[in-house]
Amino acid sequence: MKLIIVSGLSGAGKTLALHSLEDRGVYCIDNLPVSLLPAVAEQMPTLSVSSPCVAVGIDARNSTLQALPQWLEILQEKHIAYEILFVEADTEVLLKRFSETRRKHPLTLIQPNLSLAEALTLERQMLSVLSEQAAIRIDTSQTNVHQLRDLVRLKVGLNETQAMPLLFLSFGFKYGVPQDVDFVFDVRCLPNPHWERHLRSLTGRDPAVMDYLSAQPKVRDMQAHLSQFLHTWIPQFEADNRSYLTIAFGCTGGQHRSVYMVEQMAQHFSEQRKGVLLRHRELS
Repeated sequence: MKLIIVSGLSGAGKTLALHSLEDRGVYCIDNLPVSLLPAVAEQMPTLSVSSPCVAVGIDARNSTLQALPQWLEILQEKHIAYEILFVEADTEVLLKRFSETRRKHPLTLIQPNLSLAEALTLERQMLSVLSEQAAIRIDTSQTNVHQLRDLVRLKVGLNETQAMPLLFLSFGFKYGVPQDVDFVFDVRCLPNPHWERHLRSLTGRDPAVMDYLSAQPKVRDMQAHLSQFLHTWIPQFEADNRSYLTIAFGCTGGQHRSVYMVEQMAQHFSEQRKGVLLRHRELS
């Protein structure tokens, strides 16, 4: 069995991540004192009978956070498998979320003289010991609740299928490259439907855009070459016991070419394997 240590910035979605695991039968404990990690790990077989893992939430409220490295060493000495999942978001996004919900940051309850911005900065520093060692990082700056739940289950490996899950992701380079991906393919060299006035307001999901792109030789060539590349290398990642693989396609705005390519790739691989997901970041 494996111990999942779930942590992250306040407002980024740590509680939602725990709830997502709990919904899949994982035994979850929130705000666990780090000194109890070895005890919980040793009791995992009795705590969880329906899931191969137990999850514990650790955040900046933990008064013994600075002692975490030594407790992680104890887990290693006892040969207890563990994985750190860290949920984060841009500071501007977190400030907006706290403003919209009118909730107080947990650290401001402990230190009332802190401003929200100061609390977020202090929290990042306090949790750096976790974020730097995290095997799984999820940035929720542009992710909604439903997408976060899917990403958590995907990356922890709790999908119903035994095959390694694949997530195909479209995005726009003008809004930043996603960080939690394994492959990034740039499709900005392909013909751009944006310059066709009748296609500009549509997306890569619309039949008119799909017809336009499928008729382009460059698009067909890139799709064939990348499909062959992925068919060659996905089995190598599976053989390396990877729990998931995220493959991103980016164009300028994330509306046409990247969306089309993700739709085509997801459909192609869904015909041959289970556990294929797709997400269009900018369309969300």
